[in-house]
Amino acid sequence: MTDPREYDLIGIGFGPANIALAIALEEDPDTELRTVFVEKSPVPQWQENMLLGGSDIQHHPLRDLVSLRNPRSRYSFTNYLFENQRLIEHLNLPTPFPLRIEYADYISWVRRTLSAPVIYGTAVIGIEFDPETDLYTVTTSDGDLLTAPQVSLGPGRTPLIPDEFVGTLDSRRVVHLTDYLSAAGTFDPATDRRIGIVGGSQSAVELALDIRRRFPAIDVGIITRSWSLRAKDHSPFSEEIYFPQFTDYYHRSSKAARRRLDLFTRPTNYSAADLDVLERLYAEMYEDRLHGRSRTLIYGDSEIVAVASGPHEALTLTTRNATTGHHDELVFDRVVLATGFRDMGGGQDDEHHHPLLGGVHRCLRSDSDGDLLVERDYSVRPVSGTAPIYLNGLCESTHGIGDAGSFSLLSLRAELIARSILDCHDRSRAGTSASA
Repeated sequence: MTDPREYDLIGIGFGPANIALAIALEEDPDTELRTVFVEKSPVPQWQENMLLGGSDIQHHPLRDLVSLRNPRSRYSFTNYLFENQRLIEHLNLPTPFPLRIEYADYISWVRRTLSAPVIYGTAVIGIEFDPETDLYTVTTSDGDLLTAPQVSLGPGRTPLIPDEFVGTLDSRRVVHLTDYLSAAGTFDPATDRRIGIVGGSQSAVELALDIRRRFPAIDVGIITRSWSLRAKDHSPFSEEIYFPQFTDYYHRSSKAARRRLDLFTRPTNYSAADLDVLERLYAEMYEDRLHGRSRTLIYGDSEIVAVASGPHEALTLTTRNATTGHHDELVFDRVVLATGFRDMGGGQDDEHHHPLLGGVHRCLRSDSDGDLLVERDYSVRPVSGTAPIYLNGLCESTHGIGDAGSFSLLSLRAELIARSILDCHDRSRAGTSASA
């Protein structure tokens, strides 16, 4: 290992969360931080395995990396279109939202344009904290040691793998949606005749449509715990949960109140899909019946209770109908898990902390349930010391659904974190000057 390299801020991950933070720091005229970002992907691309033909984003394009914070920024989606000479053509598109492939290109364009120092193709394998120096040490897969008094953790959330499928991802037969397109390149209609999709989300419906388009001979089964597929709640009153005022309200609430609020907010983003893709799938399934076919089946009100290997490497999913209690066995050659991601907390599908905090979470402040105490500025501070770790994009359980894996409040979150980082840095410099 080399001698530690010292910084004022280490960013872990360089996806949209930390990109937005890097922009906010760059656009601050008084910033003099020594920063570095560490990104495990050698050539990162946003949602590279879900850039499906015809798919669009699910948020207003002005909820981009910067516009809510600084609509005059050169890093806005509008300026991206202008500089790439597509602004007028884009405004003429007969769709309310940009195509996902274009938004991915926007993020890559910003990433290439930014001056922030980034180490690509290197994973972070450990974080440690020294209370005597009030510094974090980040160890990379290259054996480098990086130290800083502040860390922004923005690697994205941990994929949610249902317990019944734990251990099966080592098999080519089961894949999480984050690896879908890579896996789809290996699908063989001659042997992969039935593909199961687990989940009832936007991604589940998009995956079903994509498989139907790519592989007309393959049948698709969707297993969902809801009675059937349903539309997201996009009413303007419900959408106000993506206002910063709701984040303030949610963060001030008790845990019990937050869980009650979750019941209202979840249909706006989870276990539901946009109406356009639902109508498209329904129309295609109806047309199948006109041709005497049944290429897609929806197994609603069903939970998976067991997974077993069947003949010819097929998988048998034992399901239980939540209403009747009836058990069924569904056989698939491939299974795609559209099951989303884990949140922080004590819920059934949650994790108490992101895996990268494994070596340091016991040093951080937590409540009586063992959950991290996350401040309004997304910081978690050590029990002994003041050095913050910012959980950039990991705080849905404490800040509400606006902190989910979406762009809704991304730039405003970056503004809060950047302001806190600069305040901490100024206080540290003032303390150093006073003691000199």
